[in-house]
Amino acid sequence: MMKVVNLKQAILQAWKERWSDHQWAINIKKNFPKGQTWDYLNFAEALMEQAMIGPSPNPLILSYLRYAISSQMVSYSSVLTAISKFDGFSRELCVMSLLEIMDMFCHRLNCHGKAEDCIGLCRALLGVLVWLLQGCAFYCEKLRELGPSPSIEAALKACQERLHHLMSSTKIRALVHIARLEDQGSWGNAEQAVLKVSDGLVNVPNQTLRAKLEESLSLVKSIPLMLSVQSDPPVRASFPSVHAFIMLEGTMNLTGEIQPMVEQLMMIKRMQRIPAPLFILEIWKACFTGLIESPEGTEELKWTAFTFLKIPQVLLRLKKYPQSDKGQDFVEDVNAAFQFLLKLTPLLDKADQRCNCDCLSMLLQECNKLGLLSDPNTENLTSKRYDTEDREFSPRLKTAENANIQPNPGLILRAEPTVTNILKTVDADHSKSPEGLLGVLGHMLSGKSLDLLLAAAAATGKLKSFARKFIKLNEFPKHISGEGSKSASVRALLFDISFLMLCHVVQTYGSEVILSDPSPSGETPFFETWLQTCMPEEGKTLNPDHPCFRPEPGKVESLVTLLNNSSEMKLVQVKWHEICLSTPAAILEVLNAWENGVLSVEAVQKITDNIKGKVCSMAICAVAWLVAHVRMLGRDEREKPQTMIRQLVTPNFAENTLQFYNERVIIMSSIMEHMCADVFQQTGAVLRAPVEGQEPIPYRNLLPAKEPIHKALSKQFQVVLRKGWVDSRALHLFESLLNMGGVFWFTNNLIKELLKETRQEWATRVVELLYSIFCLDTHQITLTLLGTILPNLLTDSAHWHSLSDPPGKALAKLSVWCALSSFSSHHKGPLSARQRKRQREDIEDYNSLFPLDDTQPSKLMRLLSSNEDEPAALSSPGDRSMSSSLSASQLHTVNMRDPLNRVLANLFLLVSSILGSKMAGPHTQFVQSFLEECVDCLEQGSRGSILQFMPFTMVSELVKLPALAKPRIILAITDLTLPLGRRVAAKAISAL
Repeated sequence: MMKVVNLKQAILQAWKERWSDHQWAINIKKNFPKGQTWDYLNFAEALMEQAMIGPSPNPLILSYLRYAISSQMVSYSSVLTAISKFDGFSRELCVMSLLEIMDMFCHRLNCHGKAEDCIGLCRALLGVLVWLLQGCAFYCEKLRELGPSPSIEAALKACQERLHHLMSSTKIRALVHIARLEDQGSWGNAEQAVLKVSDGLVNVPNQTLRAKLEESLSLVKSIPLMLSVQSDPPVRASFPSVHAFIMLEGTMNLTGEIQPMVEQLMMIKRMQRIPAPLFILEIWKACFTGLIESPEGTEELKWTAFTFLKIPQVLLRLKKYPQSDKGQDFVEDVNAAFQFLLKLTPLLDKADQRCNCDCLSMLLQECNKLGLLSDPNTENLTSKRYDTEDREFSPRLKTAENANIQPNPGLILRAEPTVTNILKTVDADHSKSPEGLLGVLGHMLSGKSLDLLLAAAAATGKLKSFARKFIKLNEFPKHISGEGSKSASVRALLFDISFLMLCHVVQTYGSEVILSDPSPSGETPFFETWLQTCMPEEGKTLNPDHPCFRPEPGKVESLVTLLNNSSEMKLVQVKWHEICLSTPAAILEVLNAWENGVLSVEAVQKITDNIKGKVCSMAICAVAWLVAHVRMLGRDEREKPQTMIRQLVTPNFAENTLQFYNERVIIMSSIMEHMCADVFQQTGAVLRAPVEGQEPIPYRNLLPAKEPIHKALSKQFQVVLRKGWVDSRALHLFESLLNMGGVFWFTNNLIKELLKETRQEWATRVVELLYSIFCLDTHQITLTLLGTILPNLLTDSAHWHSLSDPPGKALAKLSVWCALSSFSSHHKGPLSARQRKRQREDIEDYNSLFPLDDTQPSKLMRLLSSNEDEPAALSSPGDRSMSSSLSASQLHTVNMRDPLNRVLANLFLLVSSILGSKMAGPHTQFVQSFLEECVDCLEQGSRGSILQFMPFTMVSELVKLPALAKPRIILAITDLTLPLGRRVAAKAISAL
């Protein structure tokens, strides 16, 4: 306090004795010890207080202040703070002189001091912004009271000019943005002052001045939105990522939940900044393409269910999603998308021809029901479709042979409510009279009813409960009390039909439908046990000598005797699940007997006829074991077991079969065919002669027979690239290659394809296609890409040349897209069925790759963060110890045991060390592109962005790259929710 009093005395003495500014400065420096500046004395404030005592300012004392500013005795922030404390706006001359003092330095505001000083500058700027706004509000009010007055208008104009000058600098707006987060209260004052000025604008007679004031106010209002302003997206008409992602979901993931799919679609829309109408159009284009090219049979029904049941529900979720598109109503976007779709007449005609109905009008009806289209829009679009069809011959006109075929879309839409009814029916208590239930099940088996119902259930998320109910039904026949032959046959049929349906569900939609949430009760149901241990599936190897195939010898003997002696299977009092478990061992006995010459071919034929004669499940269990057995045999030993398989596959059209035999046999044969496909293909054997009109199993055996897999991968990718989109066959081939070659091999070879591409537009197209191909297993591919492939490219100078643009920039884009998708989705839900199916042995243990010692960064981290001259740069007491690897993620205590978090943290450390090194080249250009892409894809205000893994010390390195030395980029990459993040940002921006 004493010092301040002395300072006031010194100022008064100087004024009385009329010292020159130069003399004054010399005396002050003699009498007052200097800190870093004289700010600790509130020097600027003391001078200003003395200068502004009268109605007009004291010129001599003001000259001292000017001298102090010019010779940097005081900091800019202390001067701004002093100015903002002056509230005598009625003394216009004083205000004018303060504005002139601001003019001395406001064009070169910067601060090269400590982080605290930089935050001080931010706060001072916010203070002076509030002061200028209050000044404008005061003079507007004066104009209202006094009417037009040249002197007041001049003062208002002077305040407005300074306000505009400050606010038109992005750098200053960025610093105020930081201050706003530091000090919410002062920002509240600024908002109130903005409202006051807005209200007072009507009192300003001068139109030009009023317009300029409005412009200045809009700049102030734009400060909180600085990060959400994005550049316009590039103009283009097709979006391969959306198309390919929809193809992938429709072909491989019909049972997947809707929410993750919506999240992924929104992620693509955000990252590629796709306008909503074109985004929705691309979804429909992919659906129609999928419908047209899907193989006949089950696949076609799956696509129909996907298009007509699932996608409208997806759009409904998108409608509820917090949209970022300004103002445009989602219903209008859907309408606009359909307007575009109408122009694609050949696509619509082909789909109508394939489905034998008017697909578009059915879709329009569905969207209208869900409130995605208004009634007038629906009518308008429907009529337009017909207007374009005044052609001589409409391709949709039903020809004679397909007039009586019911179109799939109609059937699927009708199947959906049926699913709900069947679930209710099966749920009821049938212990008294199971015959009624049998009628319902029998009806489900006829024609393509089962596939229709399953597709509708899968598309609407009801397939799991469907399977659950049938597992329960399959357990029901275990409980036998005294029964006659009629109830025995009903029981046998209930067991058999439910078993067949479950096998069919597993083969069509994957065993995850059943295994992903196992039965709640203590005892595992028979079907679940059998599925896990005995049922052959693609990519699953079974052990034919497993104990599950070896039940009690007594039961096996009695079964063999029964099969060998009686003319047909008896049904009364039979425990079917036990019979099914004993069948493999019985088959082994029969096979051994035949191979040792004890049984003749005819005897074996009689036994196989017996097995498949009544209950198809037995035959399926027999074939399941035979397939596992044959897989272990050499080519020469396979003949007899394969003959037995062929005997079991061929239907048995005897008189005395149980009800619904023909329907059951068709499903049985298809199940067996799927089971045997792999084993028979190994030796080129055929299961049975191809039947006219019966399609082979779709998407099987896609790999070229004698070609190395890396060639197959490269060739298929080039085909996709030339076409510009991925079809479902290509996706299945890519998946086979991913399973065969493993994640690293697959990703590495596709990245090589990207790095070969030196044409700009093609490189962009490769990124869009690869991103959606990588959706086959986003998480594992991302770990490999960011954890192994990128570090290899960035740390080995031999690879640097391959990172030059355009492919380098494209790879940076792809890496960011994968990182963001994986990061946003992997915390949210379980793996999809497809991703769980893959064996995980080819994924390195990221813990050993980046060993973690919680007290210090890993070895790689230490190796990368050895630029020791850096950490002192943020030298406030708390920062001195700041390790060069400290990042926002550590302050948010992100779990670093998670492989993805660990890989991201290490990638950013590597990026940081590249920026800090003295060596520039394509790899530094890559790092720049990587960070620019991170900023472009940033969600406004998202704390959970991948940028939280960036070390704070990296910001000062970034500013050295001209392309990244921009206020908005610094605001975007630092975590402004953290005090340390704000200090780092303030320091970097102040120094620009």
